[in-house]
Amino acid sequence: MLVIKRKKNEGLQIGDDITVKIVEINENSVKIAIDAPRETLILRTELLEEVKDENYKAIIGDLNSLDALKNVKK
Repeated sequence: MLVIKRKKNEGLQIGDDITVKIVEINENSVKIAIDAPRETLILRTELLEEVKDENYKAIIGDLNSLDALKNVKK
């Protein structure tokens, strides 16, 4: 993981086609602008983690349902 300090209006380049710029700095947050091709998937990590957790719960639920069905057939 790269950790880098940036001030307001400074940025960084990722590869040839992604630019990240610091737009605003407040007491508890930093607003960034990301310029990337439309096909580049950009997700907030906390939302991605929630989706992963929900998918895991769904799989476990499906496995529990499958086990219950196996027991019914016996």
